[in-house]
Amino acid sequence: MIGDDIEIVIVDIKGDQVKIGVKAPKNVSVHRAEVYKEIQEENKKAADTKIKPEDLGKLGDIFKKKQ
Repeated sequence: MIGDDIEIVIVDIKGDQVKIGVKAPKNVSVHRAEVYKEIQEENKKAADTKIKPEDLGKLGDIFKKKQ
């Protein structure tokens, strides 16, 4: 158990391989370390993106075309 609501379980054992599962509430994200790192990198890239004033005019044109 991790805390009161997260549980690590052994799903299967075959030879020298062990499959592990995680039982957690839906509001708790569970990822392998390499996937978590990739998500963090993508989030950082998205946060670092700067919108230039000239891009806002293009955005307005896109919305006008959809109406």
